Amino acid sequence: MGRAAVLKKVFVAPDPGRARLRWASRAVLGIGLAVVVCLLVGHSVVGAVTGGLAALLALFTVADPTVRGQAVTTALLPVVGLPVLGVAAALHPYPAARDLAFLAVVGAGVYARRWGPRGHSLGVFAFMMFFTAQFLHATPDRLPELSAAVLLSVLSAAAVRFGLWCYERRLPPAAVPAPLSSGGGLARVTTRQALQAMAGAGFALVVGELVSGQRWYWAVGATWWVFVNTASRGETLVRGFRRVLGTLIGVGLGFLVAVPLHGAPVPTAALLAVAVFGIFYSAAVSYTWMMLWVTVLAELLYGLLGVLTPGLLALRLGETAVGAFGAALAVLFLLPVTTHATTDAWIQRALRCVHACTAEAAARLAGSPTADPGPRVAELEQLLGRVRLSVAPLVHPLNPLPARKRRARRVLALLDDCAREIRGLVAVAADPEASHDARLAAACGRVESAVEALTGGSAGPAVTAAESPASPALAHVHGLEHALAALAEPLRGTAGARLVGAGA
Repeated sequence: MGRAAVLKKVFVAPDPGRARLRWASRAVLGIGLAVVVCLLVGHSVVGAVTGGLAALLALFTVADPTVRGQAVTTALLPVVGLPVLGVAAALHPYPAARDLAFLAVVGAGVYARRWGPRGHSLGVFAFMMFFTAQFLHATPDRLPELSAAVLLSVLSAAAVRFGLWCYERRLPPAAVPAPLSSGGGLARVTTRQALQAMAGAGFALVVGELVSGQRWYWAVGATWWVFVNTASRGETLVRGFRRVLGTLIGVGLGFLVAVPLHGAPVPTAALLAVAVFGIFYSAAVSYTWMMLWVTVLAELLYGLLGVLTPGLLALRLGETAVGAFGAALAVLFLLPVTTHATTDAWIQRALRCVHACTAEAAARLAGSPTADPGPRVAELEQLLGRVRLSVAPLVHPLNPLPARKRRARRVLALLDDCAREIRGLVAVAADPEASHDARLAAACGRVESAVEALTGGSAGPAVTAAESPASPALAHVHGLEHALAALAEPLRGTAGARLVGAGA
C-alpha cells in the first residue's frame, strides 16, 4: 500500500453514521470537562493530568454492547483502579516490590479479557492506574488528591457519555463477538497471553531500567499495549511494528510542535484537544496513526509538567522499541498462539454467520414474524473486522511470502463480496412489498452446503447456481453462492492446505 493509499485510508475512510466523528468529539468534551472540574476544585497540574487520563480511559476502553452495561463498567472502574493506584503509590519507595506488583497487574489485566469487554476494560484501567503512578511519580502523600481526581473525572466522563450526549440510546445494541476460547488451562488464549505479557513486560522492565532508571515504565507500557486486541503472534508482531512506527512519527512531530511550546498553557491545551480527537478518530482505522497522536499527547503533557526535552523524546522512542521487542520475544517463544489457528477460527465463524444471515432473511421474506436478520448482519460486520485484524500479518508489506499474501487478499475480497450480498438481501427482506420466491429455500440450502464444505474441511468447491434469478432476493443469494464457491480455492488451495499453513 503506497503513501497516498495510507493517507486516504486514514483521512477519507468511511464513517457510517459519523460514528467516529461523534465518538471523538464526545471524548474531547468529556475529557475537557474532567480537567476543568479538577482545576476548579483546586487540584494541581499533576491532579488534573491524572483526571484527564482517567476520563480518557473511561471513554476509550468501555465497550459493552449495551448502554446499561457501559454504565455498570464505568462505575466499576474506580473500584478496580483506585486500589491499584494505592498499591503503586505505597510501593514507590520499594523498587523490587513495585516491579513485581506491576508484573502481577499486567498478568491479571490480560487474563481478565476472558470475561469479555468488561474484563478487558477493567484490566486496562487497572494497568493504566499503575502506569500513571509511575508516569507522575506518585507517592503516598499525593494519593488523596490523585484518588479524588480519578473519581471526579470518571463521574464527569460518565455525565457526558450517559447524560449530555448518549447517542447510543438511539442505536441498536452493538454486536460484540465472543472471544476465541478453546478448553481450559494453557489451551485458553487468554491464559497464554497473560503469561506472554508478563514475560514480555519482565524483559521490558529489566532492559528499560538499564536504558533509563527514570522512564523504564514506557517500555512496560509499550509491551502492554502491543498485546491489547491481539489474539495471535502474527497480530502481535504487526502491532509492535506499527507502535514503533507511530511513535517514531510522533516523536518527529513533537520536535516541530511540542518542544517549541515550552509548556505554554493555552496553545498546549488546544493541541491536547486536537491530540485527543486524533486518538479517538483514528483508533478504528489505523493503529499507527493512533500511536502518533498518543505520542503527541504524552509530549504535550510532559511539556505542561516542565520536563520535555529533545533527549526525552529520543528516550521515549528507545523505550518503545524495547517494549515492542519484549512482546515479540514473548509471542515467538513462549506458548505461541499461531496465526493459522486464530485466522481459521475467525473465518469459520464469519462463514457460519453468513449462513445464519441468509436463513434469517429468507425466513423474513417467507413471512415469519419473528425473523430478524439485523442483529446477524451487525454480528457479521464485527466478525469480518476480526478476520481483517487476524489476516493483517499476511497482507502486511513486510510479509516475505507473496503467494500467501495474494491468497489472504483474495479471501478478504470474497468475504467482503459475501457481506455486500448479505446487506443487499437484508435490504430486500426489509421491504414490506417484497415477495417470496419459491426457489429461495433451495438456494439457501445450497448456501448452507457451501458453508459446511468450507468450514468442515472439505476441499471440494461449493455448489454454484446456474439458473437466472427471478427476484432481487434470489439474485443476492446467487451472488453469495458464487462468492462462496470462489472461496474454496484460496481457503483450501489445490492440496487442501489452510490459508496460512500449519504452524504459521
